[in-house]
Amino acid sequence: MYIIIVGGGRVGYYLTKALLEEGHEILVIEKNQAYCDIINEELGSVCVRGDGCEVTTLTEVGTARANMLIAVTGDDGDNLVACQVAKHKFNVPRTVARIRNPRNEALFEKLGVDITISSTNVLLEKIADVVPTHPVTHLHEIRDKGLEIVEVRIPAGAASVGKAVKDISLPAGTILSLIIRKAQKPIPPTPNTTIQAEDQVVAVIDPKAEAEVRKALRGMN
Repeated sequence: MYIIIVGGGRVGYYLTKALLEEGHEILVIEKNQAYCDIINEELGSVCVRGDGCEVTTLTEVGTARANMLIAVTGDDGDNLVACQVAKHKFNVPRTVARIRNPRNEALFEKLGVDITISSTNVLLEKIADVVPTHPVTHLHEIRDKGLEIVEVRIPAGAASVGKAVKDISLPAGTILSLIIRKAQKPIPPTPNTTIQAEDQVVAVIDPKAEAEVRKALRGMN
């Protein structure tokens, strides 16, 4: 797979290293010559100095044949522009953008970026394992259906504890697909399955109803 990475800073460097080790063809575009020199010296001649937002630069690196463009600069605006140019000018099938400000996520998605990665959200989800009170972990977005797969952790004292799934007032369209319990195999819940404290409930939800789902499953008595 031919992948273009816009941004050769710390994130771009390690991403390039990982993707090269997986056997992909990688080309990095970086404005800073010093960063380019480091990448080329340590990872091979895979970095060119230039502006990944400019059509001329993207043309020179063969963006028209790229399978994916990943923009990971430290500037949300640059990442958005690079993805838009790749998508609309060069018909790149998949674009991925790093977002430093989570408030920009909806805008990026509205403007056609295929995948957005918010450093803040990733950090929150990574600490979920050591901070049990973290309420909802976002696992996967089903964009074409307008749905999201999430994991909800059930705290002791939640109103849902001891209730059967059928007796919990969940928003319309919410599907509880899996319950993970300590020292047990994951189980697909039935209407009669009883929720227990410390359950990890995997659900398919409408993102707009996340607050309602969280209240229904985690709300206290």
